[in-house]
Amino acid sequence: MTDTAALTGADVPGTVLSIDAMGGDLGPSSVVSGIAKSASKNPALQFIIHGDEAQLTPLVERKKILAGRCDIRHADAVVTMHEKPSLVMRSGSNTSMWSAVECVRAGEAKVAVSCGNTGALMLMSMLRLRKIEGVNRPAIACLWPSRNPQSFNVMLDAGADIRADAQDLLQYALMGASYARNGFDLERPRVGLLNVGVEEHKGRAELKMAHELIERVAPAADFEFVGFVEGGDLPSDRVDVIVTDGFTGNVALKTGEGTAQMISELLKQAFRYSPLSRIAAILSLTSMRRLSKRIDPRRVNGGVFLGLNGTIVKSHGSSDPTGVAAAVKLAARLAASDFTERLTARLSNAEAAAAAAMLDNGGAAE
Repeated sequence: MTDTAALTGADVPGTVLSIDAMGGDLGPSSVVSGIAKSASKNPALQFIIHGDEAQLTPLVERKKILAGRCDIRHADAVVTMHEKPSLVMRSGSNTSMWSAVECVRAGEAKVAVSCGNTGALMLMSMLRLRKIEGVNRPAIACLWPSRNPQSFNVMLDAGADIRADAQDLLQYALMGASYARNGFDLERPRVGLLNVGVEEHKGRAELKMAHELIERVAPAADFEFVGFVEGGDLPSDRVDVIVTDGFTGNVALKTGEGTAQMISELLKQAFRYSPLSRIAAILSLTSMRRLSKRIDPRRVNGGVFLGLNGTIVKSHGSSDPTGVAAAVKLAARLAASDFTERLTARLSNAEAAAAAAMLDNGGAAE
């Protein structure tokens, strides 16, 4: 959808990333190619790659840029996209996904990246890394192309949990603001709550209660609450962080990706329609490439799990090398900034300030 150059300036010696190479739809070849693509732009990165050693060794050896920079950890099994997360948890300790998360838990790597089953990855991460104290439901934060100077907005939850009550939405606001501040250098992020209208009387009961809670704690937590926002505000410059439940967020994300793909296909058809349209295509080639790059979902690939004692980046299941490289770059940026530690500290401070603000205002919304 838009480029992640602003997020990927990390070049810190000794930065180690843990990569699940087996979980994606396109197989380990695509993952290794994406790692190599990212490694060529950041010579400081080191990788622990998890999966079938017999498959991974020749793939890594063919990428000269990865020479001496990869530690391959053999894993016998793979978590498939169609497996139920609850079943994976019973017998998943020998999988590449488990091994990748375990490296973060053990402190061998700062961030793990996986293209695998989202539900299984979230459950596995919660089991091995545990939730940050005080967090009820972790969330997946994704990037949405926007008119803002940074070219994107943060949206959460993008599918970690389809449920979210008012307190959960308040925590999402706190975590999203912290993510925007620590990850993207936005001093005072603007936070909006996604609803069917901007009027305060609209929406479900939990949204109205969340609106009141977030409005009360925003000054103490040092972010600006802009109130309710609508679907049309997702790409706008009115807001930096959009808060919603995982069901709505995931539907919006998939709709946006599908729309971007449809526009790309329709433009190709239009430019092939006649000889004159083909000439127009040649004349507009540079502009079309810029547009294609801006709406390409691969370039903002990588949802970050927030609320855990460790950083996990979930790459899209169908990621090609460009998409994997974007997720790896985002992981490198977060690793370089000590994101998990800063998020934990910020969340603790924000919740303490929020509690004090609510006491000053006479308690929680009823």
